[in-house]
Amino acid sequence: MAHLAVTDRLWQTARTILERAAYPMTITIRAATLADIPAITAIYRHSVLTGTASYEIAAPDEAEMAARMEAITSQSYPYLIAEDKDGSLIGYAYGSAFRARPAYRWLVEDSIYLSPAAQGKGVGKALLASLIEQCTALGFRQMIAVIGGASPASIGVHGSLGFTHAGGITGSGFKLGGWLDTVFMQRALGDGNTNIPDEKAYPGSLFKG
Repeated sequence: MAHLAVTDRLWQTARTILERAAYPMTITIRAATLADIPAITAIYRHSVLTGTASYEIAAPDEAEMAARMEAITSQSYPYLIAEDKDGSLIGYAYGSAFRARPAYRWLVEDSIYLSPAAQGKGVGKALLASLIEQCTALGFRQMIAVIGGASPASIGVHGSLGFTHAGGITGSGFKLGGWLDTVFMQRALGDGNTNIPDEKAYPGSLFKG
């Protein structure tokens, strides 16, 4: 019963954040390139050092972030960035493998990071909506969000786009002087698990060399 009460409070807080959020900024969403790495690295560094969305503690440098991008895009997962009306990169999102075991290949995990100026302004929701659209078109059947720190803002954004609660881990991490919980949320893509996927089509062909 205590777990249910905590979950209910998280959902209520998430709804309140969404209701108070400003209208979306005027933004452009496009595919990320290596030229975006400096800005992406800066956004991620801020998240690592000040937030709980990532459980990393030491922020990676540009070379490491470029290598991570290459690992993701080389397998045709989407990697997107959001620019404001002045062309400044204010957020990014990507899909990646939830686990490396081949049977997981129809499941894609989403990750979203925003600059401080973009938070609470609809940018994360716009990035996630675009990521859902692209991952659905690629043939993925499920998307999962692993929400570090049980962030009410992230729970609210995902819930607004059809994600539902799929479990969690209490005390999953220790960072910034406190214990962190992780919330899992899930959304079906396309036909979900209602029929058998085409093993010869992407992402059925993932992990087959």
